[in-house]
Amino acid sequence: MKVLTIREPWASLIMEGYKMYEFRSWKTNYRGKILIHAGKSLEKDNATKFADYHLSYVLGAIIGEAELVDCILVDEPFIKELQKRDPIVYGPSEHKRIYAWKLVNVKKYKKPVFATGKLGLWNYEIED
Repeated sequence: MKVLTIREPWASLIMEGYKMYEFRSWKTNYRGKILIHAGKSLEKDNATKFADYHLSYVLGAIIGEAELVDCILVDEPFIKELQKRDPIVYGPSEHKRIYAWKLVNVKKYKKPVFATGKLGLWNYEIED
């Protein structure tokens, strides 16, 4: 199963339905189910911006899944449209936003699966 490690608070924003695009500096041709792994670090400055969202963070674990359905080259009109939806989530960022990975059918796990994250898309063996 393909997995993407995402730092907090961004992983939880996806799991709670506030964020449907994950931004990356690289393109992927992969489409399909993807596990969302919350990295071991919390971006405290960014987490402060989302205090009113009442998120709870689990670090270093697979916290849910989604379906990756598109990878869009980001341009200014695209970002402006997203900022209309949520100016806090999609507001100015210090992160590179070159490609937007569209995630749908998000499902948050009741019980996180603790695992060590990796860079890029990585594989995880699901135990039955």
